[in-house]
Amino acid sequence: MPPVPGLSQPPWWTDEQLAAERDIAIENFRRARMEEPLEAYLAAFEERQDTVERLLETTVDLTRLGQSALTILTDAQLLEAFRYVSGPPISLDDLKVVANAKSLSPKTLESDQGLVRRLVDTVMIGLDRVRFAWVDEGRRPREDERRAAVLASAVLIASQRVATDRRSEGKAGQESAVEAALVAAGYVKVEPRTVHTIHEGPGPGEFCRECMLGTRKADVLVGLHDRRLMPIEAKVSNSFTNSIKRLNNDAAVKAVIWLDQFGTHNVVPTAVLSGVYKLKHLGSAQLRGLALFWAHDLARLTQWIEGTKR
Repeated sequence: MPPVPGLSQPPWWTDEQLAAERDIAIENFRRARMEEPLEAYLAAFEERQDTVERLLETTVDLTRLGQSALTILTDAQLLEAFRYVSGPPISLDDLKVVANAKSLSPKTLESDQGLVRRLVDTVMIGLDRVRFAWVDEGRRPREDERRAAVLASAVLIASQRVATDRRSEGKAGQESAVEAALVAAGYVKVEPRTVHTIHEGPGPGEFCRECMLGTRKADVLVGLHDRRLMPIEAKVSNSFTNSIKRLNNDAAVKAVIWLDQFGTHNVVPTAVLSGVYKLKHLGSAQLRGLALFWAHDLARLTQWIEGTKR
């Protein structure tokens, strides 16, 4: 983005500077992955193991699904375990689409036996015949294969749950860190709003979370002291490939749209980054008008914001 005369410009990183900051972010990512406690996974595994056991007991080892279908489909934990008997597991969204289910509410299921049958059939068509060989063979399971099926299913569910929680907590944690840094710098948090013009955004010294700026949502929207708006995207990437989606196909695209909708004199599209990024992706995003800051150095972000007073 070309400089705007008379207005403070965010940092422009050289390739060498980007490489140095990126290396710090990658090292922080590695350390976090190595030091993450095992307790989260073990707790998830133990809970899911109990649920899979309960599923098999409720359905007599998946052999009497007709009598217990409504119980399974209206219990969130049992439904999750049931989706994972398919190989590969079927997501809740896919289950609804394939079974043509507009709703999975207890009221809907209780009044539509045809829907209940479609949901059960959809999962059982994809039954993992390695874990649940006895169902396909029409017999009762041996104790050892039943135990193996429970353990394998619990591992699948717990691993997916921990991975999902890690992704959501990473982004949420980064947004919270940005908020804490702004509050510490004296900024006041205000209610989210839909912003069609810059005059509708947070005022100088204010910010809000999760609001619509034009046609795109910003994770954090800051009112700069010179009356520009600074939409901030919190981006956490766990791989070089993932960085394309997180940075170039999302944050940088938003930057182009915001600059087009509001103009270079009115907005400073920004990303706060942590995790793993390719150097060329960082450079490309910067060239498209996205200001870059790092989660490991939020002081630089707040210092630049303070500089807009001048």
